[in-house]
Amino acid sequence: MALICSKIEDSVFYLTLDNPQRRNALSLEMIAEVCSALDEADTNSDARAIVLSGNGPVFSSGHDLKELTAARNSEDRGREFFQKTMQNCSFMMQKIVNHRLPVIAAVHGTATAAGCQLVASCDLAVASKDAKFITPGVNLGLFCSTPMVALSRNVSNKHAMEMLLTGEGTPAQKAAEIGLVNKAVPSEEVEATVKWYTDRITAKSAMTIKTGKQAYYNQKQMPLNEAYDYCTTVMVENMLKHDAEEGIGAFLEKREPSWRDE
Repeated sequence: MALICSKIEDSVFYLTLDNPQRRNALSLEMIAEVCSALDEADTNSDARAIVLSGNGPVFSSGHDLKELTAARNSEDRGREFFQKTMQNCSFMMQKIVNHRLPVIAAVHGTATAAGCQLVASCDLAVASKDAKFITPGVNLGLFCSTPMVALSRNVSNKHAMEMLLTGEGTPAQKAAEIGLVNKAVPSEEVEATVKWYTDRITAKSAMTIKTGKQAYYNQKQMPLNEAYDYCTTVMVENMLKHDAEEGIGAFLEKREPSWRDE
């Protein structure tokens, strides 16, 4: 049984975690299916943005704890399985960050541990006001170390450590205030708000969006002078592209641009 479902509509690739009976837990199988869907979106020339959601009342409960616990019966007490699970999950998160398309999380319900990490790894996120974000590992004797990587790149140290050290839930409105999500809206408005973003993103040059997303994450890890040197090179190369010439020309001539995505 497939654990995700996907479709493309109006240049948007919709990827839905679809295992509500297991609270959309990120089992090894689920992780593999998400990675496969991200690859599918990457090679689909019609896709210009990705929307990631979860079916049911929980966006994702994080790692499948039953699956992890069962692995303890092996000779190595689960070490090899734990290593594979954490590595594959980290690979999936980085695949989202490094994807050519912007990825927008549409969050209903709770996003827990690696589920919260999944939201933090997306470029944008819209949450229903009844959603909650939790990194509860500390309550289980297992600190949310890998979710911490994405979380700490979204919110301030104090807010990240509050979530990680207490294991308490963060309501959607506070998540928006601290920068974990872009907006917290009534549940019935989540899809319309996500569409507001996708309508604007898909109308842009795909080349420009890809260039900008890649440059953003690359420069963020650099010292200030290196970031400026790098982004100067990126901007010069971008200026030489057809769509930059077309876009600037269209602006000066007061007309709509005609993108070639190159």
